[in-house]
Amino acid sequence: ILAGKHTLSGHQACAEGALAAGCRFLGYYPIRPAFDIVKRYIQRCPDVDGVFVQMEDEISALAAVLGASWTGKKSMTVTSGPGLAQMMEHIGLGVMLETPCVIINVQRDGVSEGLPIPVPAGGDWMQARWGSHGDYEVIALAPNSPQEMFDLTVKAFGLSEKYRTPVLVMTDPGVGTMEAEVTIPEAKNIKVHPRKYFKGKKDGYLPYQYEPKDLVPPMVDVGEGYRFHVTGLTHDERGYPVMSDECQEWNVHRLVNKVRLFTKDIIDVETQQIDDADVVVVSYGVTSQDALQAVQQAREAGIKVGHFRLVTVWPFPEKQIAKLAQKIKGFVVPEINHGQVFLEVERCSRGAAKTQFVHHASSQVGQSVDIMKAIKKVAEKK
Repeated sequence: ILAGKHTLSGHQACAEGALAAGCRFLGYYPIRPAFDIVKRYIQRCPDVDGVFVQMEDEISALAAVLGASWTGKKSMTVTSGPGLAQMMEHIGLGVMLETPCVIINVQRDGVSEGLPIPVPAGGDWMQARWGSHGDYEVIALAPNSPQEMFDLTVKAFGLSEKYRTPVLVMTDPGVGTMEAEVTIPEAKNIKVHPRKYFKGKKDGYLPYQYEPKDLVPPMVDVGEGYRFHVTGLTHDERGYPVMSDECQEWNVHRLVNKVRLFTKDIIDVETQQIDDADVVVVSYGVTSQDALQAVQQAREAGIKVGHFRLVTVWPFPEKQIAKLAQKIKGFVVPEINHGQVFLEVERCSRGAAKTQFVHHASSQVGQSVDIMKAIKKVAEKK
């Protein structure tokens, strides 16, 4: 790996993070504005004996990633909003098969084809959480700088292995095209959770026999002599379909609980000046930089305001928001969409605190004026 300090864009840092985490398979279909990550990965593949494959569409791209993961390769795909929409069925399949992998989504502005150009965007959060069908949990991270594009991509691979589930890194061209100094540690200092492998006799392997302490079954690699079956249907510990309510409860309840019961270990937030705050700005991603600037300006103006940055958006920090709501006047939530995470803050507040949404359009990124106005508005409420 390229240990040391380097000036990198967010897209380049993301590719380097994947390589540093041990990712050696990329399945993709070209899409703007995400292709700069793919380009960097492809350029670096010869250095690390990596493999990449361009599939015929995003559906098959994620299918290839799932298959590669079962051969023992740490695997990822890179896409943007329309591609993520096509991947949703296979995200659900990845959850059901309990397949570790990472999905990098470089959000684009607008609905449908939207704006395939490098402008800040953030409208895919509910799609990431609820886009596939049925009951499931998802882990999604929100980097706000090139350094975090590196760090959180490494973290995403660790989380995917630890909980045996797809993990999303939700970024956008605002962070992706940003250039900054990125520190890449020596390989020995990069911590990635190792895959948990089955260590018993080959004829004793059950692909979904889990350990109660973490609810995560050990894996084996396809082609290593193990005979087993995996399916997207409701299945028992052997991996064979069982069409019953009892098996559905046994199967799906655990998939939900292996995330929900460990949210304390998964959720990552960054807080500043919230202890004495009357108003708290909740932000994430590229918008968090403008939010922090507005918080600093408001403090200088004598307003008691704090900053609550979501590094992990899913699972959502419900308990922390609910606790904060009991002691403040209100929340301000700026987003580059028309209100998605804002609704989660409002839900978790349970009416105890006011919630003020700020539509922070792409053209407003780099400006904190609208966020500052919202802070003043909430602070003045009685």
